[in-house]
Amino acid sequence: MANGELAFAEAWQGRVFGMAWALCESGCFEWREFQASLIEAIARHDESQNAAQDEEYAYYDRFQEALEALLIAKGLATGVGLESRHQALAERPHGHDH
Repeated sequence: MANGELAFAEAWQGRVFGMAWALCESGCFEWREFQASLIEAIARHDESQNAAQDEEYAYYDRFQEALEALLIAKGLATGVGLESRHQALAERPHGHDH
């Protein structure tokens, strides 16, 4: 937090936080459900080989994984749909973030 406000290192981090909050506020899930999903995502990461290789812990990567897992569990998204969207976003020109 900076000056009492959330601060994000990259724009996408603020977006994923905002999406999670908006989905919670709209009744798609309870915040405690998201928290449980985040705890699970962090635990999966910590138990994986990737944890030993990470030089910097990427909290918002886990945050995004938790949101995606919860959306799939709630039937609000599919793994195929999310992967398709990831691919489409990855193919955009550098600097195009909206």
